[in-house]
Amino acid sequence: MKKTNAVRELEQHKIKYSLREYKVDENDLSAIHVALETGLELERVFKTLTLLNEKNELIVACIPGGDNIDLKKLAKVANCKKVEMLPLKDLTAYTGYVRGGCSPIGIKKKHTSFIHESSLKYETIIFSGGMRGLQIEMSAKDLINYLKMTVGDIIV
Repeated sequence: MKKTNAVRELEQHKIKYSLREYKVDENDLSAIHVALETGLELERVFKTLTLLNEKNELIVACIPGGDNIDLKKLAKVANCKKVEMLPLKDLTAYTGYVRGGCSPIGIKKKHTSFIHESSLKYETIIFSGGMRGLQIEMSAKDLINYLKMTVGDIIV
């Protein structure tokens, strides 16, 4: 197993986690595919979205796999005038990760992080481990505390 930045960071900080590998379908990078491959409920599969605010500052948002981000709600929670999705062509430059393998942990540029409040309903959630085919399973509370994430209602 190749160690990603996310995995190295968790190990370095001695944070409890487990890894779940799954079969990648290059034509389907969706959270639905991840849920089917890992056997977990879609509500526990969190996708990592990268956005920019009006000052071009990076914002990372984790939301349940079956939901969509609400840009206005996120902007309000983030105290920004507006937020918009980071152009895909800029993803690797900003995060060090590729589409379908972007973890909220181990991102190379300074950013603020947010997570949907439903994450607290579960003992553990899963999210990208920093590469396609790898998910990290851990306590949402541990993730929130480690990344100093703001918890809120940020979905449609």
